[in-house]
Amino acid sequence: MYSNILVPIAFDNAHESAPSIKVAQLLASKGAKISILHVFEEIPEYASNYLPDGFRENARAQAEKALVEVASTVAGAEAHVVSGHAGRTILEWAQSHQNDLIVIASHRPGLQDYFLGSTASRVVRHAKCGVHVLR
Repeated sequence: MYSNILVPIAFDNAHESAPSIKVAQLLASKGAKISILHVFEEIPEYASNYLPDGFRENARAQAEKALVEVASTVAGAEAHVVSGHAGRTILEWAQSHQNDLIVIASHRPGLQDYFLGSTASRVVRHAKCGVHVLR
């Protein structure tokens, strides 16, 4: 059983958060801490010029609200929204917060990432803790 679990959540159509959270709860020891993390990807400067004013702030606020809502249904869970590159930021978070398990969803692969999604693949290859991947 694990005592400090990280569950990265992506808000897109390819990933559903409920299975990852359920697995985290099943693998958690009594009193475990579960961190539910959403990485808000940086938008390149050249692309952000084409977005309406306040777009990023509004999108981040919506992500924070949705994540808090998800975390409120899980005992011992905390919601965190951070900015950065998904794979790298998940790994940095897990190491700096001493997570002993990462439960991550992976989309159905295409040819470019045949076995795992690119973010899940990076996490599996470089994590210093256990990783449980769901499809």
